[in-house]
This record gives sequence, C-alpha cells and structure tokens, in this order.
Amino acid sequence: MSGVGPVEPGEGTRAWDTPQPPDPHRDPDSLDSPDAQSPTPFSRALARLTRFHSAHRRAVLAALAAALLLAGGGYLYATRPHDAEPAAPAPPFPSQTVDVSYLGEIAVPPGTRPRTFAFEVLLSVDSGPPVTLTRLAQPYAGLTLTSAPSAPFRTEEGAARKIVVTMHVTECGKAPRNVGLPFLDVTLRNARAIQDHSFILGPRYAHDLSEALQVACGNESA
Repeated sequence: MSGVGPVEPGEGTRAWDTPQPPDPHRDPDSLDSPDAQSPTPFSRALARLTRFHSAHRRAVLAALAAALLLAGGGYLYATRPHDAEPAAPAPPFPSQTVDVSYLGEIAVPPGTRPRTFAFEVLLSVDSGPPVTLTRLAQPYAGLTLTSAPSAPFRTEEGAARKIVVTMHVTECGKAPRNVGLPFLDVTLRNARAIQDHSFILGPRYAHDLSEALQVACGNESA
C-alpha cells in the first residue's frame, strides 16, 4: 500500500517558533524585557518634576510650620493679660500747693464804721490742679472778718490773687490786745481733697494787728 507521509523539512524550510509562556519573575521594566521601552523626553521631564517636588516639599512644609509657630506666638502674646499701665500719681493736697503771705495794712474806705481795719494778703497756687478757697476766717472772739473777693473763689496753678481782709471789733473785751502768732483759717478744695488749714502770717502781721486793736479799743471795754 502506498501513500504520502508527512513532509520532512528540507533545505530552505524552517519550523514555526513555538510561543513561550511569559516568565512571571521577569521585571517588565528591565531592559532585556521585550516589553521594556526606552524613556521618552516626557517621562524624563516628569521624573525630574517628581524629584523636584519631593526635594522641595520638605522645605515648604518647614516654612509653613515656622509661619504657623510665629502666628501662634503672636496670638498668644496679643491675647495674654498684660500688666496694667501704672496709675497716674494723685494730685497733691491743696495745702501743699497754696501759700498765703502778708502784704501789709491798707486804709479802709471813708464812711466805714468805727473799729474797723483792713489788711492785704496774697494767695498763690504753686502747682497742681486749681484750688478753691471756700472759707476765710480768724480765730479770735470779738472780731468779725470779711474778704474781697468773698469766698468761694478759685485760683489756677501758677496764679496769685490779692485778698483784702477787713476786720471789725464787735466786743473789745473779747478781742486780744497783744497777739503773739496770729493766723488765718482757710478751707481749701482741689481735685484731691478738702482741707482746713491755718496760715501763720509772721511777725509783721502780728505787730500790725496788735496796733489796730489798740487803736480800735484804746483802754475801754465794749
């Protein structure tokens, strides 16, 4: 029996390559992998951008953390309780800033009732707030006192005011004859306090007051 068998490969013929299964352990990105491709310019730029971002991200985060720390410190400083401003010093007492000095005896106007005499004093305010004189008096029984200007009146810092003090003997028996240290009683008021104070006007005032009383009363008692 004759027939045709399989044709044997001869010269000029080759067998088809049988496909091999992929190796699961092969790195698809390796250069010897059939799937590997040469990097393109776009992929290289993307890689550089990724590395730049990764390198600078830490610097940006550090700068942001520093900014947040500064902002938090500023907020804490602004909101923490600060020491109160020192209070302004209290103004001085009025008696510490006022001076009353004796200027001398003056003549009373014609027609003034008998046993009346007058003196002139100077009130000055050296410093501090304005001072108001609310009362002017003398301590002796048998004498009355009036002033021009009449109380109350106000004197500013650095100013001085002349005051005419007029006295009238109402009862010679109660009026002193030889006055040693005569004084005037005043009540002073400023922004700090109200004070009663006595000003001793010195030996000239004592001499003039004693003479005026002797002239007013002589050797008689009224």
